[in-house]
Amino acid sequence: MSDWQTVLVLSLTARNSKPLEVIGTYDPIPKKDSYDESGKLHKDIRLDVDRAKYWVGVGAQPTDTVWRFLSMLGVLEPKYRPKAKNPPPPLQTDTTATTSI
Repeated sequence: MSDWQTVLVLSLTARNSKPLEVIGTYDPIPKKDSYDESGKLHKDIRLDVDRAKYWVGVGAQPTDTVWRFLSMLGVLEPKYRPKAKNPPPPLQTDTTATTSI
């Protein structure tokens, strides 16, 4: 089983040190849910939103993956703007400039 924990650590601590707080888990392997009859596979993301809001409010900087989770839950704004379906046409520059002497 490959569960990942969402934890808070200080940036100066060692990688394997004890975290300040565990605020969630993430299971990246898609599984069928017993309450969903559509047959779709779902990844399990469990996150304490109140604690995440608190820590972001006091200056914690989430990783890109945690930022994506928090933006899916509406806690943070998405980091990357989605591409427009119909991009605006490129600007045309005037290549026949005249010079006066």
